[in-house]
Amino acid sequence: MYKENDIAKINAAWDGFVPGDWKANVDVRDFIQKNYMPYEGDSDFLAGATERTKDIWAQVLELMKEERRLQGPLDFDTDLPSSTTAHGAGYINKSLERIVGLQTDAPLKRGMIPNAGIRMVEASCEAYGRELDPTVKDIFTKYRKTHNAGVFDGYTPEMMKCRKAGIITGLPDAYGRGRIIGDYRRVALYGVEFLIADKKAQKASLDALNMTEENIRLREELSEQIRALADMVTMANNYGFDISKPAVTSQEAVQWTYFAYLAAVKSENGAAMSFGRVSTFLDIYFERDIASGTITEEFAQELIDDLVVKLRMVRFLRTPDYDDLFSGDPTWVTESIGGMGEDGRTLVTKSSFRVLNTLYNLGAAPEPNLT
Repeated sequence: MYKENDIAKINAAWDGFVPGDWKANVDVRDFIQKNYMPYEGDSDFLAGATERTKDIWAQVLELMKEERRLQGPLDFDTDLPSSTTAHGAGYINKSLERIVGLQTDAPLKRGMIPNAGIRMVEASCEAYGRELDPTVKDIFTKYRKTHNAGVFDGYTPEMMKCRKAGIITGLPDAYGRGRIIGDYRRVALYGVEFLIADKKAQKASLDALNMTEENIRLREELSEQIRALADMVTMANNYGFDISKPAVTSQEAVQWTYFAYLAAVKSENGAAMSFGRVSTFLDIYFERDIASGTITEEFAQELIDDLVVKLRMVRFLRTPDYDDLFSGDPTWVTESIGGMGEDGRTLVTKSSFRVLNTLYNLGAAPEPNLT
């Protein structure tokens, strides 16, 4: 259990704190180090699944059963390339959900991400008895070079022979990336408005430099990042939330962080789409709100349960060969729990326990990977 003076420490750590008020630079680690509360107690404080949680999870389980019966996707797009803003708001059950947001406009419906490789999309459509829209195929064959096409252009003849012979798998040449690990916590801590201003400042700092290949590329990438951040705001607005400002409550902190991750899985089909180290960060918001009486432990667990439900629903349109290679349909939504800080303090918090508690409240599952 916490020591007697821990609640006072929580309140003192937050005294004068204005969300997003780290103007020197974006530094999530600094915020965590100054505010998180290591926990070395037992699990007695945890709350079980509420009836609301059981209800929402039962609805998802029915959809997953149907997916297994079909031995493939429940549904997927054949004419709408996925992006952060391609789909409208999607819900499992809007009246019950604490944390909202789906990859498409319906639960377990898979988005099409042809930027990675149009051949993969076409093969996936054929495998599940659907036909890829000819216009989409035409665009991503003639007018828009895909990641897959770029990789094959770079292969040496020897690599091509090894690829064809199956000595190497070719992963991830048919996908957007290998493992992607973004810092999705930044959206909750700073708000997108501040992050955009930071990116614009970075771009402006290059104005006086020589227009070398490296600086031109960096300017282009920063421009893309600014547009991507703006798209995230649009996506969240579709659900009725304004993520341009920092999260204030623990529920907003979870929702804002998930929205940032959702933007990633809407627009990128990485071979692994890791979540990062999120539980220790979110615990700061939970402990502050619980200490102030704003939320209960039961509500905190509901937020974590809802978040994990969403992470378990991440899906990509892939071929059966991919599933055979990995004996399943993995997405590697990895959350890193605990560990030790450089200062010798444990990074285990009460929210580390809350995330593990989902294995009891929701049952065991391969996703998210709890590392």
